[in-house]
Amino acid sequence: MTERPREQFLELPEGETLSTERIDEQVHLASQHEQTLKRQLEVVERQKRELEELGRRQDALNVGKSDMVDKITRALVVLEREVLEAKKRMELLQGIQDSFSQHVEVLEGLNPKDWEGLDISRELTRALGCVDDARAEYGKSFPRISAGIGHDGSGADSGDHAADHGSGDAKDFVGWVKIGLAFSLPLIVFGIVVLVVLVSRFK
Repeated sequence: MTERPREQFLELPEGETLSTERIDEQVHLASQHEQTLKRQLEVVERQKRELEELGRRQDALNVGKSDMVDKITRALVVLEREVLEAKKRMELLQGIQDSFSQHVEVLEGLNPKDWEGLDISRELTRALGCVDDARAEYGKSFPRISAGIGHDGSGADSGDHAADHGSGDAKDFVGWVKIGLAFSLPLIVFGIVVLVVLVSRFK
């Protein structure tokens, strides 16, 4: 074992008779030395605790950083895909909106009162063709508004949508019937107006 430096220990005189004063002095010195050692030990223990706490915090940093980098990286992949799908859906909806706006403009421009002096049969055929075109576009596009875009970005086509709804419950079928009736109602009214015009012309 390594010998401790002699100056760290109190040296007691050998072969001498210690007086009371000498003993008190040595006891005082020993007490001071003990207090110094205690303070040094407290400092060392405090430094040890601080180092252990720093070690725990560093471990928490490494674990937390690795966990969050992994989670955020995976989330970024999902977000990138969602942004791409959202852009495709935006383009699809914009196209549908433009198409619907054009059909509404054409249909609202159909006025049998403006056909005076024209070929009623030809104008009526043209008008009914416009209505049929609008109905076809509506039937093809409206399901995409609610169904959204498929994974390939092209959206569910009308055949797939019809098959999906064909396997649905009766409530879905009744709902689509109501939608079809609501869309056909303007055509019915339009037909009645045309019939009235034709009857009035041949009276």
